[in-house]
Amino acid sequence: MPRVARGVLAPLRGQRIAHGQHVTGVERDGTRWNASGVKESAGAQKRGAVVAGIACSWCHYPNEPDRVSCGTCGAPLEAAKAESESGWRAAPRLREMAEFLVGDITCQIAGQVVPVAEFTLAEGHVIFFEQHTLLWKENTVSLTGKNLKVAGQRTIAGMPHAVIQARGPGRIAVTRDASGEVVVLPLHPGVETDVRGHAFLAASQNVGYSFIRIDKLASMLHGGPGMYLDRFVAGDTQGLLLLHGYGNVFQRRLGPGEKILVEPGGFLYKDAPVAINAVPVQAGAGFRHANWAELTGPGRVGIQSMYVHRHLG
Repeated sequence: MPRVARGVLAPLRGQRIAHGQHVTGVERDGTRWNASGVKESAGAQKRGAVVAGIACSWCHYPNEPDRVSCGTCGAPLEAAKAESESGWRAAPRLREMAEFLVGDITCQIAGQVVPVAEFTLAEGHVIFFEQHTLLWKENTVSLTGKNLKVAGQRTIAGMPHAVIQARGPGRIAVTRDASGEVVVLPLHPGVETDVRGHAFLAASQNVGYSFIRIDKLASMLHGGPGMYLDRFVAGDTQGLLLLHGYGNVFQRRLGPGEKILVEPGGFLYKDAPVAINAVPVQAGAGFRHANWAELTGPGRVGIQSMYVHRHLG
C-alpha cells in the first residue's frame, strides 16, 4: 500500500474514499487503521482505545482527527461537501497559510485575491513551473531550465516551450499574477489529468508533462482554431499538481456516458477517462462557427467562472 509522509496514508490506487469513510493500513509512525475504520496509535493499541480519522471530501485521503485542514491537499476538513442541484461543487477555499505535504515537499498557500504557492524543498527534491510564475526564492534553491518535447510546436501555438526546475534545499514561491484560485490536485501513481493551456502553476518532479491539441475548440466570444491541453501523468509515486483558475473554480463528477456542454473558455481540467469533443452551437444562437466543449464521463470535470483570452503574437 502506498504511503505518504507526515502520517497520512494514501488509499489504494483506484480506490475512492467517500467523505467520512475510513481505510485500513499502517502509517509510517506505526499507527494502524483497523478494519473497523478507526485509527489506533501504538499506545492506544495497548490501552484498547481507538481514535477515528477523517477523510478529506476533496482528495479523499485520510487525516488525523485533530487536523483542521487536509495534510495532502490543504482543504478544510470541517467544510460541508455542498453541491448544487446540478452536481457542481466549489473547489475548497484554502485557509490563509494552509500547509500540506506530498512526499518530502511542503506547500503553503497564501493570499486570497492573487494566491501564492510557497514550497519548502528538502535536499535534492525538485518542483517545476513556468518561468513567468516565479515570485521569489532563497539562495540555497538552484534553478535550471528544461526544454519540453516538440518545443517548436508549442512556441508557434503561443504555449510555453520550457519550464524551470527548482532543486532544494530551501524555499521558493510561485504565482500566476492574476486573480482566481489555486486548485490542488494530488495525483495517484499512473493517474493522468488534462488541463487547459496557461492554467498550470507547479508540479512535483515525478509528474510527466506533455500536451495535445483539440481542434475547433476556443472561446465562443474570441474564437480561434483550437485549444491546447496540458497532460500531466504521475510516475510510480504520488505526485502533486497545482493549477490556477480564473474567478472561481467548480468541479463535477460525471457518471459513465453522462454528457455536459461547457463553454470552451470556462473549461479548466478533466480526468483522463473523460472524453472531450467539439460540438457546434445550434443554428441561430448568434455564435457563428462556434463550438461547445462536449465532455463525456466517467470522471471529474473542472471549470472556471472567468476566462482571460490570450492573443497570439
